[in-house]
Amino acid sequence: MITISLCMIVKDEELTLERCLNCAKDLVDEIIIVDTGSKDKTVEIAKKFTDKVYYFEWIQDFAAARNYSFSKATKEYILWLDADDIISEESQKKFKTLKNILNNSTDSVTMLYNLGINEDGVPALSYRRNRLVKRLNNFRWYGRVHDYILVGGNIINSDVAITHKKIKVNEPNRNLNIYKKMIEENHEFNAREVFYYGNELYDHKMFDKAITQYTKLLDMDSAWYEDKISACNKLVEYYTSIKKPLEALKYCFRSFLYDKPRAEFAFKIGNYFHDKNNLEIAIFWYQLTTTLKKPVNGWGFYNDAYWTWLPHVQLCVCYDKQGKKDLAFKHNEKALSYSPNNKILLQNKKYYENLGFKSKF
Repeated sequence: MITISLCMIVKDEELTLERCLNCAKDLVDEIIIVDTGSKDKTVEIAKKFTDKVYYFEWIQDFAAARNYSFSKATKEYILWLDADDIISEESQKKFKTLKNILNNSTDSVTMLYNLGINEDGVPALSYRRNRLVKRLNNFRWYGRVHDYILVGGNIINSDVAITHKKIKVNEPNRNLNIYKKMIEENHEFNAREVFYYGNELYDHKMFDKAITQYTKLLDMDSAWYEDKISACNKLVEYYTSIKKPLEALKYCFRSFLYDKPRAEFAFKIGNYFHDKNNLEIAIFWYQLTTTLKKPVNGWGFYNDAYWTWLPHVQLCVCYDKQGKKDLAFKHNEKALSYSPNNKILLQNKKYYENLGFKSKF
């Protein structure tokens, strides 16, 4: 069985740190906590779980702090978590199995990262991250903000999931201030930094500047295709919000330049035609959406709703408008099979039951 060091960087995480460490303590052989300037009870909580608590002066560089935490590890592999992450009981069992079967030929293990859980226990958004790495490989972190670890060699994709459950709201301008400092230093942004700087601008409602970054990214040959797809999604979201549907449609189709069609975009193309009351074409795109298969080991950002129940409920709406109640009912039933506690679908169910249809749910 391999041995594992858990390495974490923390600051003012008294609300979540104990919850995280309770999830992980039985999975690892060593816990390393690096505090970057807490003023609450974070350090006191950390010391309940480990005597390996270190201090690192915050220099507005997440990669530097994470590399320092990795430098303190002594076990064969390093697991990293953030304080507001949790590991469900199911994933803890999967993790223990993984730990038992993993051998030293593995250089990195990816795990799913789930953001937001809906009423059915399904993540609103998920993607993969390199989460467990071989210590002797000395893999390094890069990026002052939205940092990432650069790995190579034998990488395996596991079925373990880490779930992000935020309680505390971070200082809202923290990341944006880091980017502003980089600009003041005449730092030349790489493609990843262009993308995440655009995201920070977008989140701060600085839309014109954000769009400049996203369109710049789309013209960069060095940009990762998944970042380009995500930028397209942001542009679709923005142009939809300001009621410029043709601009939104343009970026839906542009996303097809970078990979096979994604459910998120096929669905939104369907919405364009639905809003134009062109139901036949809308139905075509919604039906296409239902046939797409979400990549099992994909590295992109995937919203499960688009890959499961959402296109079916829109097909229900379209067929109902056409007077094809049997087909509409069929698709609402299919949507319920994915999301049985969804209030919209349950309202639809009552509507069709009043028409004489018998639901399985």
